[in-house]
Amino acid sequence: MNDIQAVFDQGAEWMPWLMDSAMSLAIGLIIFFVGKFIAAKISGWCEKRLLKSSVDKAVAGFASSILYALMFAGVVLMALGQIGVETTSFIAILGAAGLAVGLALQGSLSNFASGVLIILLRPFRSGDFVDAGGQMGTVNRIELFHTYLITPDNRVIIVPNSAIMNGAIVNFSRESTRRLDLVVGISYDADIRLAKQIMEEIVEADERILKDPVCVIAVAELADSSVNFNLRPWVASADYWTVRADLLEKIKYAFDERGVGIPYPQMDVHLHKQES
Repeated sequence: MNDIQAVFDQGAEWMPWLMDSAMSLAIGLIIFFVGKFIAAKISGWCEKRLLKSSVDKAVAGFASSILYALMFAGVVLMALGQIGVETTSFIAILGAAGLAVGLALQGSLSNFASGVLIILLRPFRSGDFVDAGGQMGTVNRIELFHTYLITPDNRVIIVPNSAIMNGAIVNFSRESTRRLDLVVGISYDADIRLAKQIMEEIVEADERILKDPVCVIAVAELADSSVNFNLRPWVASADYWTVRADLLEKIKYAFDERGVGIPYPQMDVHLHKQES
């Protein structure tokens, strides 16, 4: 009987501690989840405000990502402090652990550093069509570790920032104008002057082709089976692909109508009768 009474007495002594611990844990969890929710809302609100202030979409997304990460780290420390974890010692432990993790995650840290460089140097902006990291697409968003590209067929490509900064970046949208580099071949028995005149007429009739710089049309090569012309008009960057397709189509139709032959690969087969 005395043993049972002792157990109840010990339980009574532990009960306040358990209640306090449970209350601290509950408050810590509330701080964590509510703080995380508020951090997400604030970072989203800041991104919207930056976009309304005509800040580039990629910069706004990157800034909001950093803001969310900092706020989330603060929320975690507050929750741990409420539970009873000594945050000062915890921060020191995190610093030591961070060094070890940093060595293990050099690739991720490289992506982060590259993301910062992309934002600072701005080799491209949101909406630019680029060839970066071995991928081509329109820049949609730059985040802490990755850049999101959207391809013309509406695929999303997630490219590590380090892969972008460690390679060549081709920005097709940076300049307002681009030059088309077309090679047009005609057969050797075709009239070179007529072919050149036809291409000049087509270029002159297309209002999307710029007058300055002047379009270059010149014989480039006397190839094995064709006389090759270089056709190099200048167009607005937004018109590049449509003008390219239209020029090739119009040249084909005009050459057919006016008797200018376009060579294609042919194979001659010679049969020899063998006497038995």
